[in-house]
Amino acid sequence: MKATNLPDVVWRKSSWTGSSGTDCVEIAEADELVAVRDSKDPEGPVLTFAPLAWSAFLHRLKGRDG
Repeated sequence: MKATNLPDVVWRKSSWTGSSGTDCVEIAEADELVAVRDSKDPEGPVLTFAPLAWSAFLHRLKGRDG
């Protein structure tokens, strides 16, 4: 999927983004999915996750199971 296929979403970056503001991923929540893209390529490819899968992914990143 491309970012242009999600014209009405609001993209946001992590508060951990560096001062350049380009070394991060951005996420957007849309109907029934969470979209993730590279901040350096805002018109490029987008990964999509079901909300439950995204939540599980974040929990694993933070070192928590469940």
